[in-house]
Amino acid sequence: MRVLIVGCGYVGLPAGAELARQGHEVFGVRRSRSAEHELTAVGIKPLAADVTRPETLAGLPREFDWVVNCVASSGGGPGEYRRVYLEGTGHLMEWLAPQPPQKFVYTSSTSVYGQTDGSVVEESSPAGPESETAKVLVETEKLLVAAAPEFPAVILRVAGIYGPGRGHGFRQFLSGEARLEGAGERVLNMIHRDDVVGCILAALRTGRPGEVYNAADDEPVSQRVFFEWLAAALGRPMPESVPGPDSRKRGLTSKRVSNRKLKLELGYHFRHANFREGYREEIRRLTQAGEQAGHRPSG
Repeated sequence: MRVLIVGCGYVGLPAGAELARQGHEVFGVRRSRSAEHELTAVGIKPLAADVTRPETLAGLPREFDWVVNCVASSGGGPGEYRRVYLEGTGHLMEWLAPQPPQKFVYTSSTSVYGQTDGSVVEESSPAGPESETAKVLVETEKLLVAAAPEFPAVILRVAGIYGPGRGHGFRQFLSGEARLEGAGERVLNMIHRDDVVGCILAALRTGRPGEVYNAADDEPVSQRVFFEWLAAALGRPMPESVPGPDSRKRGLTSKRVSNRKLKLELGYHFRHANFREGYREEIRRLTQAGEQAGHRPSG
């Protein structure tokens, strides 16, 4: 297959590398050419374009069998989200419209679920987030679903990604900045970076256009259980407890994201079925690299 990865970063780069390893012809888009060697080193043909600037797409090659849109915003608020995700996806769709791919996979987020009661959410559950940024992601999903089947988009709602060098709660724990919110009952949903890649490849192969799939591991976990496991694994004390969830955080939710549909329909088997499996690997990696887990840098 001739494949285009739009956003060759933390997820897109290893996804493209695996597709290239499997023998596909892979092109990777980044906003600049500053790191082309990273792409070429793993068999990806580098391209430079910015989805927020449709004129930069015009000069790219076309006729792709598969396209993956896993661009990420560089922070910012709802305006930046709208430019990168909603408008950027629209620009890609317009650019690809004359020769649509056989499959277009878009990585959304489980933040579109606004539930706060710890309930189980499936793809049919209401997606009504309070966060303005998550509302933009819902708009983007609706744009893609409305275009099916003429535009064969598959949506992956991805949980909190962790892996090499990534993992917000883990990094906070290592630096001593983590805090236990109230009794620590808020439920977290996670997925290892390698499993995000696996889910993308599964969606390309067998995902149904117009469908949404939750990409989260098998075990939603309370904040307390997560930190208790890290404390035991690293021989560190539990984080300091604060009165309750930080109300300043936008879109703070608590829900249990089900991956049942993804596993049944796409036939995907998780490499890291839960956070314990994934973080054991990350702790081992840090140890082998000579980094002292739990050491607070000075200065």
